[in-house]
Amino acid sequence: MTSISILSRFDRVRFERLADWLAVGVAVSLPWSTSATGILIALWLVATLPTLDVASVRRELLTAAGGLPVLLWVLAAVGMLWADVSWAERIAGLGKFHRLLVIPLLLAQFRRSEHGIWVIYGFFASMLGLLLMSWVAVAFPGLPWPGRAFGVPVKDYILQGETFLICAFALLGYAFEKRGAKKPLVILGLVGLAGLFLIDIAFVATGRTVLLVAPVLAFLLGWRHFRWKGLIGAALLGGAVGAVVFFESPYLHGRLERSVTELRDYLSSDAMNPTGLHLEFLRKSLLFVEAAPIVGHGTGSIMEQFRQAAAVGQSGASSVASANPHNQIFAVAIQLGVLGTVLLVAMWTAHVMLFRGSGFIAWIGLIIVVQNIVSSLFNSHLFDFTQGWLYVFGVGVGGGMVLRERSAASAASPMAKPMIKP
Repeated sequence: MTSISILSRFDRVRFERLADWLAVGVAVSLPWSTSATGILIALWLVATLPTLDVASVRRELLTAAGGLPVLLWVLAAVGMLWADVSWAERIAGLGKFHRLLVIPLLLAQFRRSEHGIWVIYGFFASMLGLLLMSWVAVAFPGLPWPGRAFGVPVKDYILQGETFLICAFALLGYAFEKRGAKKPLVILGLVGLAGLFLIDIAFVATGRTVLLVAPVLAFLLGWRHFRWKGLIGAALLGGAVGAVVFFESPYLHGRLERSVTELRDYLSSDAMNPTGLHLEFLRKSLLFVEAAPIVGHGTGSIMEQFRQAAAVGQSGASSVASANPHNQIFAVAIQLGVLGTVLLVAMWTAHVMLFRGSGFIAWIGLIIVVQNIVSSLFNSHLFDFTQGWLYVFGVGVGGGMVLRERSAASAASPMAKPMIKP
């Protein structure tokens, strides 16, 4: 081996390790800082691209999990051609799809790397820090926290609730995985820590979307480990816990009452409140999709559609123009029609299937995908910075780890070994 090839191999190994650590940095920074996350993602790309060969990336592109996100981006790029808006708006619209291109790169990196678990540990450690700060902010509300809401030290309550929910169900799933190991203290600790995340959601900062996602994840956890008995148990336990929390949490009770009041005000007077705006955006989105059902209005056209709909002498919630319909399916369908919607649903389905197996990593990946699907009924989370990158790195890192485990299991299988003739 020549000195040049040795040096080249050394540089590749060093860049692979650097890329893994930068992915850990992205996971740690996600709940805290948009700027830091953006910088780390850029550095990660610079470090990762030289380490990936064409064959490994092509392999991921030829799978549904890695290829469908890229295909959706390609359709969005072509969709700029028929958008009746400025090119600046078209390019900005395409920018919402860019992060999907990262999924096959992450799949290739962590199918190869042994350090995917570092990323998971980094994210969880970061979330523990955020949980601690949330409770400290509750205990000492007079401290000058950067957050603007009670018990939410950074960013917003929607993101905090969603990430806390992911951590809680990851811990509960891990506890179920360990139930046969006869380690009651470990299981008790996992359940107790999950409880701290859930209590924060219920009594400190509750997003309404979380209230819909939580029962879905509970049913999924019950079915995963106990099938029909698990579904029944999740329903009974969830109903009991929900009733207790509803009556014992003034914060949650107030949130639900306020939602009902907002709905009544919107239906009676088109009042401009969060619930009314969500419903108005959904109503108008349906009209936009009906007007261009097959290929949509083109990439970057959402804001223009709302501007035109709000320009006809309307008031209240009907007068608001938005670049976000607060529904991921409509956010794609308005721009790319049925073609884009089919690709989006196919991508989600492929990622659910990627994590269909057993094991803790597959459970984490499934939580992230299902949480994104359900919450996207009321948000455009794939197009939101933090939630979008959380999905991309969750699917990419977790998916690569699952594929690596399956490749190792396949290689170790007796059926995979060549027969030796006497």
